[in-house]
Amino acid sequence: MKKTASSKDAASEKISAKKASGTASAKKASAKKATAKKATAKKAAAKKAVPVKRQAPAKKPAVAPKKATAAVKGVAPAKTVAPKQPRDESRTALVRRARRIDRELAEVYPYAHPELDFENPFQLVVATVLSAQTTDLRVNQTTPALFAKYPTPEDLAAANPEEVEEILRPTGFFRAKTKSVIGLSKALAEDFGGEVPGRLEDLVKLPGVGRKTAFVVLGNAFGRPGITVDTHFQRLVRRWRWTEETDPDKIEAAVGTLFPKSDWTDLSHHVIWHGRRICHARKPACGACPIAPLCPAYGEGETDPEKAKKLLKYEKGGLPGQRLKPPRAYLDAGGKPAPPLAAG
Repeated sequence: MKKTASSKDAASEKISAKKASGTASAKKASAKKATAKKATAKKAAAKKAVPVKRQAPAKKPAVAPKKATAAVKGVAPAKTVAPKQPRDESRTALVRRARRIDRELAEVYPYAHPELDFENPFQLVVATVLSAQTTDLRVNQTTPALFAKYPTPEDLAAANPEEVEEILRPTGFFRAKTKSVIGLSKALAEDFGGEVPGRLEDLVKLPGVGRKTAFVVLGNAFGRPGITVDTHFQRLVRRWRWTEETDPDKIEAAVGTLFPKSDWTDLSHHVIWHGRRICHARKPACGACPIAPLCPAYGEGETDPEKAKKLLKYEKGGLPGQRLKPPRAYLDAGGKPAPPLAAG
């Protein structure tokens, strides 16, 4: 009986041990399944996730050239202003902008004229030749003595060169200028009866007379339109991007297509006056410029209004915006002196 009971107990123990081991293995299997599910889920999430790119280090801000940013004691640096007009503006837009600039300048300089004193075509052509490499003011201080002693081409043609040189000495390059004015006077006396010709092809044959001088004479002595391309004119039309040409003849041709021929002479005066008074070569007075909104080069000079005002040049004719007096005498279509207009 004891053996039978003990065998029964052993059997029951074996059965319960098998059950326990089965339960443990089942738990282990379920745990493995759970771990596998978690790993699969992680892999799936990793595939779906967008990889994060590393940000490149921030670039250093561009630094303007030292010339533009150099600090001057007591003076604020000039503002950097983007050009108002793109280089690829249409032809129509360029024409409209150019003509608007001329209209604005016409209001600022209502009496713009040649700043050389003259009473007849002969005096004008001589004064214009003498104005090379010097100021109009210096020429105006010199020509009264010259014309008082040699009032006609015949008189100057027969002059003693040394005496003429002494009169012209203050204008600089006086030997070359003496040779030119005596030479052109001889040509006028011998080839044109002592009269200044009114045609471009004749004027440019005179010693010392180029297209610039010829157009000054044609426009202001004979009322025939012409564009005077001096250093001021060249500088400003390039700043305004009317043309990128550098040769005076090509500049003349390019600008001439932007305006009616009847405007050419007055246009030349407006541009030259503006170049002498406001839009200087070295430091333009941008902050005092009446056409600043139309200028692609705004910001090349002083933009502060108060500081810009100090850069304005006081020349014959006063300051911009004043009702300026006209020259001493205009000439009629025949080249004879006409009474000066009353100043407004």
